[in-house]
Amino acid sequence: MVKILLVLLIVFALYFLGVFLKDYTYRVKNKSVDNKKFFSFAVIGFIVNFFDALGIGSFAILTAILKNFKLTEDRTIPGTLNVACAIPVVVEALIFVNVIKVDTFTLISMIIAATIGAVFGAGFVSKLDEKKVEVGMGAALLAVAFIMFAGQINLMPSGGDATSLTGTKLIIGLVGNFIFGAFMTLGIGIYAPCMALVFALGMSPRVAFPVMMGSCAFLQIAASVKFVKEGAYDVRIPIPVIIFGSIGVLIAAYIVKELPLSTLKWVVMIVIIYTSIVMFKSAAKKNGKKA
Repeated sequence: MVKILLVLLIVFALYFLGVFLKDYTYRVKNKSVDNKKFFSFAVIGFIVNFFDALGIGSFAILTAILKNFKLTEDRTIPGTLNVACAIPVVVEALIFVNVIKVDTFTLISMIIAATIGAVFGAGFVSKLDEKKVEVGMGAALLAVAFIMFAGQINLMPSGGDATSLTGTKLIIGLVGNFIFGAFMTLGIGIYAPCMALVFALGMSPRVAFPVMMGSCAFLQIAASVKFVKEGAYDVRIPIPVIIFGSIGVLIAAYIVKELPLSTLKWVVMIVIIYTSIVMFKSAAKKNGKKA
């Protein structure tokens, strides 16, 4: 069953690439693609997806970079995050779902819940104006920072040794992953909240990786197709991030495997909070202009 799941993931990923490349080719023909920052986006993609494979997550870091260095419009950030990082996350899922054993029914049902949430979320977020995106992302970033902080000071449960969920715990897990899938389309990464949920439900910390990466891969593919069709993303960023981000994932998973990330997480939290404040300030300025 797991092999069928991975084959489906590859098929969906190829479908997404077809949709994206069709849109990219169309824009190139219409001369609306500027590749001057290709190398910069490649380096950024490598770094954020390298740390993503180690469990830190890529969305919050990439959001901070895109916002603080003014590399794209705020309105397109949620779509750009999903479209650019979808394939590197698929690579992660193919690795971790295959290596770490988890109950098949639990894994598949959690993935389906997150994917359905993402489909609903992408349809909503892709139509938001810039001010609403800024407010939503500002709040989402604060939520990520809080969850990371709770983990750093051991307020989050440390998990148990279970590899499956049943009954009430499974229902809680499905509802939680549905919500996380919807929120991910707004730019709040699923890793931190999904890991917190898995730990709280008594599952093994190792099991968090295939659950969150499998969920993330399927939901990002679903959301990204929607974002591409709506044109709600920055077309310059995905290709360098897809290529070099996937390389970063492979190096992290097979060569580096583990790093002392505690200090880096504190730095990331500070950057996330700062970026959240900047988002709220940008939204407030738009209110001021309207007044």
